[in-house]
Amino acid sequence: MGDAVQLIKHVEMYVNSSATPSQQVASVDAVAALLKNDLLTLDALVREMEMYLTTTDSIVRSRGTLLLAEILEQLTSKPLNSTSIHSLIGFFTERLADWKALRGAIVGCLALLRRKVDVGVVTDSEAKAVAQSYLQNLQVQSLGQHDRKLSFQLMDCLLDRYPGAIRDLGDNLVYGICEAIDGEKDPQCLLLVFHIVESLARLYTGPLANFAEDLFEILGSYFPIHFTHPKGEDDDVKREELSRALMLAFASTPLFEPFSIPLLLEKLSSSLPSAKVESFKYLSYCTTKYGPERMVKHSKALWSSVKDVSYISPSSTESESMGGMSFQDSEIMRHAFVLLQEVTRQHADFVSLVIADNDIHVFINSLNQYKEFDDIPVLVKQKLHALGHILSTCAKPSVELCNKVFEGFFPLLMDGLGLSAAKQSDNVKCNFGAIYLCTELLAASRYLTLSLDNCTLDPDFSHQTWHVMLSNFSKSLEKAFIALFRSNWADNAESAYVYFGVKGLRILATFPESFLPVSKSIFDDILLELVSIVTSSGSKTFLWTLALKALVEIGFFIDKCPGSGKAAIFESIVVDKIVSLISSDDSAMPLSLKLQAAFEIGETRKDIMLRVVQGLDAAISTKFPEVYDHGNHESYNMIVKLLETYTQKVLPWFLEIGGSEEIPLNFALSIWGKMENSRFLNVNPLQIASGVLGATMTAMKSAVGSCSKENQEIIINKAFGILFSSTDFGSPGFKSGNDIVKEDELQQTNNNVGRDEWLTSLFASVVIALRPQTSIPNGKMVLQLFITSLLNGHVPSAHALGSLVNKLPLEINEMDSSTSFTLNEAMDIIFHSFNIPGNDGSGIDFGSLRLDTLRIQSAINTVIGLAWIGKGLLMRGHEKVKDITMSLLSFLTMDGQDGLPKQFQNLIEVSDEKGVNQLMICAGDAFRTIMSESGECLNRKYHANVRPLYKQRFFSTIMPILISLVVKSESSFVRSMLYRAFAHVVTETPPSAILGEAKKLVPLLLDCLSMLRKDVSNKEIIYSLLLVISGVLVEKTGQEAAVENAPGIINQLTDLTAYSHMTAIRETAIQCLVAVSQLSHTRIYPLRTKVLRATSKALDDPKRVVRQEAVRCHQTWASMASRSLHF
Repeated sequence: MGDAVQLIKHVEMYVNSSATPSQQVASVDAVAALLKNDLLTLDALVREMEMYLTTTDSIVRSRGTLLLAEILEQLTSKPLNSTSIHSLIGFFTERLADWKALRGAIVGCLALLRRKVDVGVVTDSEAKAVAQSYLQNLQVQSLGQHDRKLSFQLMDCLLDRYPGAIRDLGDNLVYGICEAIDGEKDPQCLLLVFHIVESLARLYTGPLANFAEDLFEILGSYFPIHFTHPKGEDDDVKREELSRALMLAFASTPLFEPFSIPLLLEKLSSSLPSAKVESFKYLSYCTTKYGPERMVKHSKALWSSVKDVSYISPSSTESESMGGMSFQDSEIMRHAFVLLQEVTRQHADFVSLVIADNDIHVFINSLNQYKEFDDIPVLVKQKLHALGHILSTCAKPSVELCNKVFEGFFPLLMDGLGLSAAKQSDNVKCNFGAIYLCTELLAASRYLTLSLDNCTLDPDFSHQTWHVMLSNFSKSLEKAFIALFRSNWADNAESAYVYFGVKGLRILATFPESFLPVSKSIFDDILLELVSIVTSSGSKTFLWTLALKALVEIGFFIDKCPGSGKAAIFESIVVDKIVSLISSDDSAMPLSLKLQAAFEIGETRKDIMLRVVQGLDAAISTKFPEVYDHGNHESYNMIVKLLETYTQKVLPWFLEIGGSEEIPLNFALSIWGKMENSRFLNVNPLQIASGVLGATMTAMKSAVGSCSKENQEIIINKAFGILFSSTDFGSPGFKSGNDIVKEDELQQTNNNVGRDEWLTSLFASVVIALRPQTSIPNGKMVLQLFITSLLNGHVPSAHALGSLVNKLPLEINEMDSSTSFTLNEAMDIIFHSFNIPGNDGSGIDFGSLRLDTLRIQSAINTVIGLAWIGKGLLMRGHEKVKDITMSLLSFLTMDGQDGLPKQFQNLIEVSDEKGVNQLMICAGDAFRTIMSESGECLNRKYHANVRPLYKQRFFSTIMPILISLVVKSESSFVRSMLYRAFAHVVTETPPSAILGEAKKLVPLLLDCLSMLRKDVSNKEIIYSLLLVISGVLVEKTGQEAAVENAPGIINQLTDLTAYSHMTAIRETAIQCLVAVSQLSHTRIYPLRTKVLRATSKALDDPKRVVRQEAVRCHQTWASMASRSLHF
């Protein structure tokens, strides 16, 4: 009883004319839920609704019918018996005659017709009855847009799901559809209309024959699709969607051919480019659907249309590229070539029209008059490009077509080049057009052979016309192509003759071996010629680049042909020679070109790259002793380039292809083997740091970083053994305990800086690149080594310390306790070594440092180390970064002018004002180290632990402390140092975090700018701050803070427009002033005169980019002023 009451309540709510749409939806959902949960039967629902379905009140009747229909829409997956379905479909079929309740009737029919077999469906006879009622009662074009759309959906559903049931409706069906769709203009309805026509044409070819012309007349009126409504309307239906749907309808039946093809050809004369594009697109698609029998009578018209837009009046544009024959085809030309391709595939005799075209033959013969490439007019080049494309398109589809094209044009081109099959000659006529067309034909025939190479059939091509012709002329062509880049043309930069000469050789060398129209001797000669160019001095850069590229493409081609006999030839002629160049000192070829050639040839196949690696190893083994044993300065650059090739090319290549770790592992072990066997390093330390050592460290990090945990442990164990077996590291400075390193001990470790620095630096490189899971032998001794080296000014040791604290485990297993140690143990050693108290926030206790344990340089080294240690801790999110931060701040707050802190006053040796200032600057820059991204260490490439949002957390923690110190500071120098740290933090913080605190930060940013611009050395920091301010000005959340500080912002920016020490600062300041002009008028208008005065001066800036920005800014502010004066 309760359910019945609820049902009536929901029905009454729905049919009530005052109900809102949301209330109606809720009513439908509620009733559908009762039915789905079997709390109500469909029969009971219909009985309860009988009054609403049969009443004479048209409004109630229409709403009741629609309610029942929408409920059925939600029951598509609920099984219904045939009796219920029969009763319901009969009801809705009758209601199609009731125009007052038409929408509900259509929705109900659709809901029932769309049901699946397993839940009960409408029978064919019932579907036919729906179609008959539709054709008899619906005047579709008199309905509103939504009802028309529903009507088309109903017919579309009948055609798709019940084609057999309505087939015998015959002419009545076709006529009814024509009447329903005629005059439709709504895009959503048209999508359905076009699909209905497509379905109708596909299913009812017989009945359609009598109506094809009438039906196409309706369709043709929509071509080309053109929207008349403004952009933004009907966004759910795009022009491309409609165009494709109409195209499918055009091509749905060959019966449309007599009407569609003439229409499309006619539209090619339209002045609208889009109409031409659409016409070619439709012609291409219809050609494939109508078939060659129907299209053959249009062949001449189709060829004429393609020729007209591509050859007679080409619309291609010339673009910069090698060879001078790079044209960008217009969209019209691209679709014309697609049509040509489809027509030639469908109708082989179509090519005869191209071959017999007298205009083309006259044009080819006219090309003899141009002796130099630059003499050829652009229009002739465009036609030449189009003709090459035409011939290539015609030759590619089949052997038969290729034969015809070669018969028609190849002899003509050979005559143009002065070549003969019987008599070979090195002389070739200066006929660029013939050369270009010849290479296009060669490329087309090669494309054909590649497409047939994988076929199951293995036809004999030796007797095919194109194969015979090419075989007969192959030697002559080879000599002709070689002659092109041996002649004077090769001296010209980027000569077109040279480009196509090399291209011709490359094509000849890359025919599949099963269809090879050139002999083995010709293939050998081509490789030898290209190798001779690559192994030359490289003075002819253009020719050298082309030759190398050709060899690489030949190598890739051979790799794709397993079992090819060409592979052995390529290795003996090309690979052996190129790899031998790496270690050769005899060649006049620069080392950079040797390495480039070796690497690019190695890329063609993994086993070839392994040979290149062997060559690199041999060269490195040869050059290393010359550097570190004999101090051979000529070998410095060579070894650096060899190592850079390993780092930047070879290792990433193996990593990308998923190769084994054998290469990086062997490389790292090889370098350590060289270190083990070397006892002296006679190299100046500065040169080592900037050259060979730096390159070796980078290569070592890349190699170690590419290895797995197991292989990394092999490397670190070998490195540890070599490092600590050295007598140089037996000094007291390298202790495993926790004693503070003393000054005299530091001096002891500095005696043999060459070898020590090599070993320590390379060991640091290994540690930097380790994975967090990799075990480090005797970690405490390693840690003490890096601390000692750091205090000696060894920056890589600082990187290693940062990496260690970032990756060391918080806990260790008992099994590993003998060799490993935890992060907390490491931090205790570090804090003890640097005298950093724990967790009290007081920073470094200067008073506890002995007089001889800290000099300014040692203090600077300490700050650098603390910065990298702090960075490692911050990235992993460890709390002890706070202690490091406070220690750095304690250095920042020393005042070199007004006296040192009390606990520091006893350190006489550091009382030098200049030295203390340098120390404080270094402490300020430490915050840049902590916050910035690093390529040297602590990045994902080297497996650093990176906690999400670590920069934002540090920003929110350190900013209140810095602001408080700035406010309390009485010394201008200390204040400037604090602002230096503040600037580094702000500029490296993600913009989203800055914008969230913009109201607090903007005044500080302005004060910071004012303070830092007094020192020229701060120009890079100032520029970074300007970028932050510009980010605030362009974001809505930042503009609110900018409005409050508008006068201060404008004052700072106008002053910076005249900043003479950096162009980018002046440019950015002016750009920011443009952004300021969008702020509240009442805040910025009083300062317009100052801005205009500043930009007026900037109009005379020596740099053009600044003057351009000044013009834009001056116009913006001047127009604002004029508008204000007007008001």
